[in-house]
Amino acid sequence: MGVLDFAGGCAVETASGFAALAFYFVLGKRKGFGEEKWQPHNYLNIILGCSFLYIGWFGFNAGAASLVSGRAGIAFMTTSLAAAAAGMTWVGLAYRVEHKFSSFHFCSGAVAGMVCVTPAASYVSTWASLPMGFIAGVCCFYMVEANLRLGIDDCIDVFAVHGIGGILGVFLTGIFANKHVIELDGIQSDGGLINGNARLLYVQLAALAASAAWSFVVSFILLKVMNYIPMFRLRVDPDAEEHGVDFAELGEAGYSFINDVLKMHMPNHNRHSVSSSFQESASLQHPHKNMPMVKEASLSGNISVASTKPQFASDT
Repeated sequence: MGVLDFAGGCAVETASGFAALAFYFVLGKRKGFGEEKWQPHNYLNIILGCSFLYIGWFGFNAGAASLVSGRAGIAFMTTSLAAAAAGMTWVGLAYRVEHKFSSFHFCSGAVAGMVCVTPAASYVSTWASLPMGFIAGVCCFYMVEANLRLGIDDCIDVFAVHGIGGILGVFLTGIFANKHVIELDGIQSDGGLINGNARLLYVQLAALAASAAWSFVVSFILLKVMNYIPMFRLRVDPDAEEHGVDFAELGEAGYSFINDVLKMHMPNHNRHSVSSSFQESASLQHPHKNMPMVKEASLSGNISVASTKPQFASDT
């Protein structure tokens, strides 16, 4: 067909996004979705993970050239520029609502930009990565908002970022693909729309439709079949969801020290109520062992104090 997809815009990004959408339709929403506002539980881990992705994506995109060449260098540059453009765009859009410059929003946007430029990394000029990053930042940001409004529980925004970002990247490759860049390694190409080759847009759209449909349908069928096999059922029981899958499945909790920290900083007359709220549930595997509960924070005095609703393990 002549599809231009340098490092997996269809096979990796679009396919994973639509597989995640199939997961949502089979798995359903988390308990409490749409009724409570959930926040990320550890911003340092988000920044650390984004840093790993940012550096690792250079190997993913530039390494896809399979040799040290000019196109590998271009892939390196376009990856960095698209990530920066999308990250700053996402921060700007979020600032209009929250009036805060958040590292979390930059990380979300950076990933969207890298996803978008993946199919185009070594096919476009370096300048083209900037509009691609901007478009990805805008579209993926508003797709996250649309998911919330539509009631789609995409808890880590796989469809909104990878699915939509992958679609944008493959389509925009059909616009910005530059035959002079592609021919740096001696490969003959007619380029994309900027070189007058409008046919490539239709080829890219056909590839997107095929990969999205295949991924969604096959994933949906496999997940439905798995749900009929007891040991492979996807959804945990309500008690495990309520108390946290980490503790229910592994017997561990990431924040067992929270109760001690609260006791240290809270006035004496509040300590008993906080302590009892953390002891209200026992481990599903060890009934005699107190289970610390990770709960959504609400401000009280100078520290964050747990509210009465536990945070679900899928958010951790």
